[in-house]
Amino acid sequence: MKRIWAGWRMRYILGDKTTGCVFCEALQADDDAANYVVYRGERVALMLNLYPYINGHMLVVPYAHVSDLVELDDETLTDMMLLTTKGLRLLQTAMSPHGFNVGLNLGQAAGAGIQDHVHIHIVPRWENDTNFMPVLGDVRVIPEWLDDTYRKLLAALHEMEEEA
Repeated sequence: MKRIWAGWRMRYILGDKTTGCVFCEALQADDDAANYVVYRGERVALMLNLYPYINGHMLVVPYAHVSDLVELDDETLTDMMLLTTKGLRLLQTAMSPHGFNVGLNLGQAAGAGIQDHVHIHIVPRWENDTNFMPVLGDVRVIPEWLDDTYRKLLAALHEMEEEA
């Protein structure tokens, strides 16, 4: 029998289920730490993925609730790319990954989990970060609590801002 302890999921299981857009609700809330919003720009925010592929998995999310890049204005598109590069620098400073996967999933056929609100994924990668669990057990192992990753990223953000 396989057992994977994921105590953090109980909050999701028992918590109130959103009927609206999870991104819009997080971005409209007053508590960035509770929603893992790392940085807010004028048109776009940087936040941690609540259900990451690996620790440090971040999302670049525009405030505009649209499902496709072609629906965004040029300023928002520019801000999304600028914030993507800020997220890359932030993850390099905080976590020293060996590489990144950066991309979008537009539409259900492309694998979009949240189809109604376009967003960019920034997934840090480390050599040897894949083990037998996803291959044999169809299970991902995230080696760090989300709160710990959030604190690391905020500390790196403050460090980067002080150097600027």
